[in-house]
Amino acid sequence: MKKKIVILAAMGIMAAGTAYASGYRIPEQSINGVALSNAYIAHTEGPDTAYYNPASMGWQEDRWQLEVSASYINLPHIDYTDYDDSSRNGSSETENIVIPMFHAVSPDMNNFRFGFAFVVPYGLSKRWNDPFPRTSSEEFTLKVFEANPSLSYKFCDWFGLAAGARILHTTGNKVKSAGYIDIDPGPGVTYAYISRDMDGDSTDLGYNLAMTIKPTKEWNIAATYRSEVDMGLTGSATLYTNFPSAYTYKGDARLEVVTPAVLTIGTSYTFFDKTTVELTWDKTYWGDYKQLDFNYNDPLLNPVLIAAFDDPKAKNWHDSNAYRIGITHKCTDRFTAMIGFAYDETPIPSDTLGFELPGSDALLFSFGGRYQVNEHLELGGAYLLDHKKTREITNPDNSSQINGKFEDAGAHVVTLGMIYKF
Repeated sequence: MKKKIVILAAMGIMAAGTAYASGYRIPEQSINGVALSNAYIAHTEGPDTAYYNPASMGWQEDRWQLEVSASYINLPHIDYTDYDDSSRNGSSETENIVIPMFHAVSPDMNNFRFGFAFVVPYGLSKRWNDPFPRTSSEEFTLKVFEANPSLSYKFCDWFGLAAGARILHTTGNKVKSAGYIDIDPGPGVTYAYISRDMDGDSTDLGYNLAMTIKPTKEWNIAATYRSEVDMGLTGSATLYTNFPSAYTYKGDARLEVVTPAVLTIGTSYTFFDKTTVELTWDKTYWGDYKQLDFNYNDPLLNPVLIAAFDDPKAKNWHDSNAYRIGITHKCTDRFTAMIGFAYDETPIPSDTLGFELPGSDALLFSFGGRYQVNEHLELGGAYLLDHKKTREITNPDNSSQINGKFEDAGAHVVTLGMIYKF
């Protein structure tokens, strides 16, 4: 049978979806992006313009520009406290992850510019070893790498457009869970042991569009759009239960991971040629994530496995918004400082929240700087703190049987890199 899995399920990549409020999307993908809490599409400067707003490549320096950087992400453990039964309490594993990033912008070619970016735009990492959480989410791993070539055209001094291809590749993904479930609640309760181990890989295509308007030298307006990409992962699955007798399924599996469309609009203004303030709003279209539904090539012949791993599970995520502000200040001819702040909404409703991604609204605080070593080389660094609010679920109808609170979620992100121009 050919089923789909619009899956939030996935884990640890060199990037961490649990670091951010907006599902498993990872917005910050450069030194400047991290330092400014991603308030960075109207006033882009440097090689990362190729990713954040390729329409602005026409206003960059007329030479080759390259940026190589990496982010270290620390995800502290998340504590879960159950309001009904303390034996269900648990803590997720701490994650330490490194994300590589690369950006390039070409010199001017008759008002055309070519750009290229290699980034990690989506990922999710979460592991639970305590009995109740691991029943549904022992391990979820999603690794999404993106190659993003783009082409821009500068129509005049105040208007430019760009378009590009999104080549997304996901590999090494894993979905694991194991534990006991009630199959006959009530007096004489019967428990069944269930487990699953799944993986999958895929390569898929999308597109991105960008526009820049410069009403004055100091004022920029920009908009970007990244298309949704439905990633059809193919791989294998091993499922097991001991009820009503031992039964194992081993075979091919297919899942579809939705990487949602993202619309971003921003404006910036530069004061006295030194200080630039940017306001950015982005909308991530998570509303397409309606249900979690696994896909197997052969039918499962066990009712317990069908109920646990085959029947569709409602998710009903909703579109989410993020509001960002970033300030860039040229302190000297060589040193540029940046700070940022953002409020990022979670798309996950309370009645379908699960241990694979116990997301909540988040506050982001960031700062960073770049130092011009010489006319060719610039060094940069940034730090971002993601503070996630405590999430309480007091809904006995929750599909994951969660009735409690998640605390201490968040992330620390440190980014270091270099920019070379020639």
